[in-house]
Amino acid sequence: MNGIASELLKTWCDGMISTQIHEPEDPTRHGALYCPACQSIHGRCMDAVYPLLHMAKSTGQDKYLEAGIAVFEWSQNVSCPDGSWTVVADPNSWKGITVFGATALAEALHHHGDLLDSATRERWTERLEQAAEYVFKNFDLEFANINYGFSAIYALNLLGKYLNNPRYVERSKELAKGVKRYFTAPNTLIFGEAKPVNRHSARGLLPVDLGYNVEESLNGLALYAQSENDEELLDLIDRSLASHLEFMLPDGGWDNSWGTRQFKWTYWGSRTSDGCQITYSLLADRNAAFAKAAFKNTHLLQRCTSRDGLLYGGLHYEQEGIEPCVHHTFTHAKPLTFLLDHAIELKTHVAHLPREDRYGIRSFPEIATHLVSIGPWRGTITAYDFLYRPNVQQATGGALSLLWHEAAGLLCSASMAQYVLVEPHNQQTPSNPEDLPLTPRLECERQGQTYSNLFDLSAEVTVKSDSESTRFDVDTHLTNDAYVSLPNSCHLSYRFAYESVSIEVEAPTSYSFVLPIISSSNETIDHTDACEVLITKQKSRVRVRSNNPISVGHRFFNLVPGLQAVPIKAKIEGDSPLVINISVDSI
Repeated sequence: MNGIASELLKTWCDGMISTQIHEPEDPTRHGALYCPACQSIHGRCMDAVYPLLHMAKSTGQDKYLEAGIAVFEWSQNVSCPDGSWTVVADPNSWKGITVFGATALAEALHHHGDLLDSATRERWTERLEQAAEYVFKNFDLEFANINYGFSAIYALNLLGKYLNNPRYVERSKELAKGVKRYFTAPNTLIFGEAKPVNRHSARGLLPVDLGYNVEESLNGLALYAQSENDEELLDLIDRSLASHLEFMLPDGGWDNSWGTRQFKWTYWGSRTSDGCQITYSLLADRNAAFAKAAFKNTHLLQRCTSRDGLLYGGLHYEQEGIEPCVHHTFTHAKPLTFLLDHAIELKTHVAHLPREDRYGIRSFPEIATHLVSIGPWRGTITAYDFLYRPNVQQATGGALSLLWHEAAGLLCSASMAQYVLVEPHNQQTPSNPEDLPLTPRLECERQGQTYSNLFDLSAEVTVKSDSESTRFDVDTHLTNDAYVSLPNSCHLSYRFAYESVSIEVEAPTSYSFVLPIISSSNETIDHTDACEVLITKQKSRVRVRSNNPISVGHRFFNLVPGLQAVPIKAKIEGDSPLVINISVDSI
């Protein structure tokens, strides 16, 4: 694990340096990392000080030290008198990111402060004290989304010990006493990724987001619990990590198709959080699968790294010709730095990830979501109805939000039902105005409006299994983005068997089922006859066949979670159900 972490971290640090602005005559820009995708400066780029100083020490090369000093000195442009840092160079913008900047600076000073001259080290420490006081005075568990409160627990503990301020340590312990109430039953998932953190949906469900849980919240809790030798909290984190790990695909991808902050989902995690490596590595002695998770996800991050050394926001950004956002790189570099600074070495070959096993069905009622593992197929069906805010719509409506095959990899994936810039500073703007969702769906057009099951917050899902297959039945109504439903009820069935997955649709004539199949631009598409399409991948051939004629649209791209797909569409004709069958042959 240390080998790939070290190699990837160097690649990323070199990539970040290549974006650094060298304009000493302009202190508002000099030292910042310029984002090639967003064509702007992300205020949190000062977080890069930690990995850059680590690389300076491990290589002895001055360029990393100079880059680390420059990027942190630039941060005066997002520095406020109250000790906070802001997300952009506007004193009225979001200050919650201070907790992450303070942690990165404290780690940099603690591990690598000896690289700095005494005057610089003293000045940086004084700035850290100001940030620590801001976090101390302003943060609690409900300061914002739960990832902020949980991150503050570790930040205050670290800051208190590094700055020799017992007030901060005591505050961290006080906050830690309240964390147990933010775990769901029965599966011990963290909730609180919305505002307010304890808001319920119409189904009575709480806000859960996989990406922020595994890449930020659990990191903060685990680091605190380890620092304080809190065995009771470590046991709780252990159980929670195991439940969250159910959503990792065998290739290291995270299935956050259903999460409340899915708008920042990318297949390897979440766009502006830190990464899953810290927590899964720290607790690997409790569960060997945790070490494998950290390794597989790191390998996927390496796979998604550009030739220029920056982390792409998904599997197909490069094929689409879209630039990587530098934000992904400077945040995800920090957990790799932590592993290397603490010399954590992992055994990654001794266990299976949960989704590598063919276990049948696992259900998560607290998010109205089912995972299926039948033969070579992995799938997710969800009716999770919690909305981060109106029209910020992750997969729901009984959608097949993810389909993966052992030979073909990712075949279907949800996107937002409509792409919305929920956080304009933290999401990429589409280069193509055409917005086509990736999520498989039943839809129709009425008076210029699109209705689909993707907006149905009241769909019902039932499960039936026998010795040969597993079937999910969905009762739904087609709904528009104003949550107005058509009167006709519709029925969807997903049947998983060893040899294929089939989708059966009962709906009024002229309704259509749209099945986007994930397919990069280097794969061939053959419309072999009116009812069949073949997609040839590197090591497999995907066959989609219908009992009604199908059409094939042009390949398109969606920023969430960064994938290209080919839309296959079949209409309902007459009184007979539409049946679509998906199978895969190795080649």
